Amino acid sequence: MTKLSVAQAQEPIGKIAETSRAFAWLVFALTIGLLLSDYMSRQVINVVFPLLKAEWSLSDKQLGLLGGIVPLMVGILTVPLSFLADRLGRVRSIVLMAALWSLATLASGMAQGYGEMLMARTVIGLGEAAYGSVGLAVIFSVFPVHWRSTLSGIYGGAALLGAVIGLAIGGKLAAALGWRGAFDLIAVFGFILVGLYMTFVREAKLGQTTTSRRAELGGLNRRDLVAALFKTPSVLYTYLGSGAQLFITGALIVWTPTYFGRYYHLPTEKAAIMAAGFILMSGLGMGICGNIADRLARNHPSRKLLACIVYSILSFFLLALAFRLPPGPAQLVLLGFGIFVSSGTWGPTTAVVANLTPMAMHSTSMAVLTLINNLLGLFPGPFVTGLLSDKLGLDVAFQWMPLACIVSTVALTMAWRHYDADLLRKRTQAAR
Repeated sequence: MTKLSVAQAQEPIGKIAETSRAFAWLVFALTIGLLLSDYMSRQVINVVFPLLKAEWSLSDKQLGLLGGIVPLMVGILTVPLSFLADRLGRVRSIVLMAALWSLATLASGMAQGYGEMLMARTVIGLGEAAYGSVGLAVIFSVFPVHWRSTLSGIYGGAALLGAVIGLAIGGKLAAALGWRGAFDLIAVFGFILVGLYMTFVREAKLGQTTTSRRAELGGLNRRDLVAALFKTPSVLYTYLGSGAQLFITGALIVWTPTYFGRYYHLPTEKAAIMAAGFILMSGLGMGICGNIADRLARNHPSRKLLACIVYSILSFFLLALAFRLPPGPAQLVLLGFGIFVSSGTWGPTTAVVANLTPMAMHSTSMAVLTLINNLLGLFPGPFVTGLLSDKLGLDVAFQWMPLACIVSTVALTMAWRHYDADLLRKRTQAAR
């Protein structure tokens, strides 16, 4: 592999905004806040699966579709909507998306049957489709490039924190107000954050104006755009490795509340709180493992991917062993460690893609990564697990789940072999 100098390793492809530290952290806080709203709206339904199953006589396959339809819509629409956001304005796009998913969350609480709920969940997916990519591009625009794995890890961890809050608070709200009240209050939280974002965040202070971004992108023909997104070997393999690893995260987020209810014999609220704790471990793993990767890669960029390979291998062994043990303390300990390292690939893989694409295209490149993550991981994870659960039982379905780590490890190893050479070539092209 070709080696990079320290300067080459840290030189961004694009321009970082020259903003005050206070404004950067304000942007970060509000963008993370909306991400919490995003995932609370997405995940609150998982805690009310038993209530919906009883009220509407649903199968696990139907419940799995309710859990998986949002990431499916995100996967289908994230690239075109992120492409539009780079041209129409990232701040304007974020406000419109958040308002839409909040409205659809409110509609979820009004659903009178499975069809209406599925439609509302589909619209939530439409609203959330480009938020993950556009929000991360906004954060990248106001912070140094060598923070990217850490920022990506925190961003991904915040998404899971939103899932945790959706489960924990959703369980309490459902117990106190019914499942409809849980959706209503989470929607109100989203509307409040939309107002704050409109008030404090301005496109002109994010490093590149919409006009300058259009001009830079306008200088690229279709072949250049496709090459930047799909013809760099390390980027392609990173897409695949990231998506395969998130199969596990997607399945665990959706099905752990049900797993603890069925096999630990816990009521809905307690199962939700227990699941929330384990999902929080996943979020912590994203942030902490991302920071470890940044530190390891400060002078050796390819170590980001080496860290991912280690995380994937560890998660395979820990989770495979955990789900072959009977319910009890030993299983819970192994499950906690397995979940922690399983999501550690999120931050470094996101940083790898960002480091190899121009900043003007960050919403779009993050969208392609989101597309792969959803189509390979976050959608099939809960849906396939639901199918296997109907046939074999949820406990057996979980035993098959860690096999996704093998696919991830192979793809990330191939990405690591190409990364230094690809990064050096991209830096050289950007300097011309």
